[in-house]
Amino acid sequence: MRVFVTGASGWIGSAVVPELISAGHQVLGLARSDASAKAVADRGAEVLRGDLNDTDVLRAGALDSDGVIHLAFVVPSVTEAATRTDAMAIETFAAGLAGSGKPLLISGATLVTPGRTATERDELIAAGPIAARITNMRAALAATDRGVRTSLVMLPRSVHGQGERHGFIPQLITAARARGVSGYVDDGASRWPAVHVKDAARLYRLAVEKAPAGAVLNAVGDEGVRIREIAEAIGRHLNLPARSLPAEEFGGMLVRLLGTDMPASSTITQDLLGWKPTHPGLIEDIEQGHYFS
Repeated sequence: MRVFVTGASGWIGSAVVPELISAGHQVLGLARSDASAKAVADRGAEVLRGDLNDTDVLRAGALDSDGVIHLAFVVPSVTEAATRTDAMAIETFAAGLAGSGKPLLISGATLVTPGRTATERDELIAAGPIAARITNMRAALAATDRGVRTSLVMLPRSVHGQGERHGFIPQLITAARARGVSGYVDDGASRWPAVHVKDAARLYRLAVEKAPAGAVLNAVGDEGVRIREIAEAIGRHLNLPARSLPAEEFGGMLVRLLGTDMPASSTITQDLLGWKPTHPGLIEDIEQGHYFS
């Protein structure tokens, strides 16, 4: 297959592109800058210059390919402008692929279902701080009625691995160094789902190859890692104590994430596509030490 990938030079794209190429696929990667173009080309992909606001470029990339993996998102992700741009990109892809039966993969986030573990069968309810993104995901799934093989890949809060620089684990490490303590909220019992970036990349590849139309896939390796365990692992490597800190010492979005129990399962995804996470879990990955170099 020839696959058009947005966000090809980003953290997840940096794993998805070589995963696709190693499986024999061709990749056309969107790049908005010279640096991004070089990164995409260095990974063996063909470069298409443009960004998410260039609907003509997005349409051309989709029409020139056998499927689309949409990874890019304008940050910060909670702004109205970013979600509007994302909605426009999704509609451009859906319109361009209409009637073709070609795959369109859209990235989302695993859901929060208070009191239980989230699964792929949970309803996508457009509420809360990411309501607009949920609306975009629902619009993408609706494209199945237009003859597009759409599926959602729901990513957990931590997509970890060697080379991660801007996710929540690096943020927690930076904060621990600044405070002299590796902190968590309340008793640290809240849980984060997590996945190694290479396992996530393999799921994207399997999904573009064979996920059925309308599939919702959870890219989850660890169903739920306790925040306290994460803080303790960070503390061990920095030789700092790990303890509960007042919520106001964390940023607004981060404190919500640290204080919310959000385990998620990938059992349905694994059974559907034969996907099995094989790379280190989050704590094992932190213990390897590459985050601290």
